[in-house]
Amino acid sequence: MKLYNTMSKRKEEFVPVEEGKVKMYVCGPTVYNFIHIGNARPMIVFDTVRRYFEYKGYDVNYVSNFTDVDDKIIKKANEEGVSANEISARYIAECKKDMEGMNIKPATTHPLATQEIDGMLDMIGTLIEKGFAYEKNGTVYFRTRQFEDYGKLSHKNLDDLRSGNRSLLVSGEDEKEDPLDFVLWKPKKEGEPAWESPWSEGRPGWHIECSVMSKKYLGEQIDIHAGGEDLVFPHHENEIAQSEAANGKEFSKYWMHNAFLNIDNHKMSKSLGNFRTVREISGQYDLQILRFFMLSAHYRSPLNFSAELMEASKNGLERILNAADNLKYLSENAGKESMTAGEKEKLDQTAQFVTAFESAMEDDFNTADAIAAVFDLVKFANTTADAEGSKEYAEALYDLLVKLTDVLGLIVEKKEEILDEEIEALIAERQAARKAKDFARADEIRGELAAKGIVLLDTREGVKWKKA
Repeated sequence: MKLYNTMSKRKEEFVPVEEGKVKMYVCGPTVYNFIHIGNARPMIVFDTVRRYFEYKGYDVNYVSNFTDVDDKIIKKANEEGVSANEISARYIAECKKDMEGMNIKPATTHPLATQEIDGMLDMIGTLIEKGFAYEKNGTVYFRTRQFEDYGKLSHKNLDDLRSGNRSLLVSGEDEKEDPLDFVLWKPKKEGEPAWESPWSEGRPGWHIECSVMSKKYLGEQIDIHAGGEDLVFPHHENEIAQSEAANGKEFSKYWMHNAFLNIDNHKMSKSLGNFRTVREISGQYDLQILRFFMLSAHYRSPLNFSAELMEASKNGLERILNAADNLKYLSENAGKESMTAGEKEKLDQTAQFVTAFESAMEDDFNTADAIAAVFDLVKFANTTADAEGSKEYAEALYDLLVKLTDVLGLIVEKKEEILDEEIEALIAERQAARKAKDFARADEIRGELAAKGIVLLDTREGVKWKKA
């Protein structure tokens, strides 16, 4: 199995630190609002990587954090007049709902930064003892130049950074020994959450959080550290410096980064008005369609989100679901139980689709080609399984289709859902609101139902619904 290592800038054969096990850390979101579809891409991509390792029999310890102390969280809390804790707890719960909708498996551990402060104090203390960090007026800085390999992930040169990137010279540089030194601990400001430390009452810098959580739940050396390409510098570069300076060993063997997601060929930003949350998307589409869309391109390729591409993804996923539905129907209504010799020969031919699927996934997790292999299996199933065939043959094709799509996190089984009284009442209220031309209330109800995992479809035959 080969994966592209950002550190070496080439594909490398995957060899785990410990045979049969994969230790994987994926940087999670900062929880101050609903997650946006840019957050969704690494979640879906690296969940799929994890699923493939598990499919191959590896024991995967998958850690993905929630950053629950941050300037944006504090700002939102102050705006609402509530605690930062309340904001982060609210949006962690909302994030988990969206993750469930996208069929993202819960991590082995979802650590919270605020619950790991003691570990951060320990690591900062170690860095000071080893001469890699120093304190000035309650702030602790990392001595960037003390770590000789600084820049090895982002392939940036310290001197070039100093002369060519003024934006890196963050506030307080007059206190620093070097403008490129970064913060490990900072004193509290009015209205901010804070913890006691030997240096000041304050809070940790962002970078130290992931170093500590990775070490606690995965050990000093891990197999894969992953995240969006925007994290390569400075976040992951600083993590390497801290972890390797403190622990005295290579931090992660492989570094994986997904490319950016654009909206209608523009970078997603609130100022452009093209900022899309996963929750908003769930009001229009089943989130399985969003997952299918994210996997339809290679994770290292930039991906453009548009209504046209989502419709194409919807149609593509529907082809797979219809094939699965058809195989289920054939198996339940077959006239004979056992496979014929001819059917056994046909079933043997499906090995080529499995081989193509695995070859794609083992070539740096090429999910686009893996989906193509699934479509080839779908076409084969549609042309070789019919009402004259056996239950055993239809079931075998169905099981194989489920096995491969499960690696991609796609759910092919169509489930009948029963609405409870509250949801039925909301749908009826929405219909009445639309009739009364109260479209604001109708849209509000659609949003409420989306939050409950119900997608409404306005069709010519009336309102239909499905579970997101």
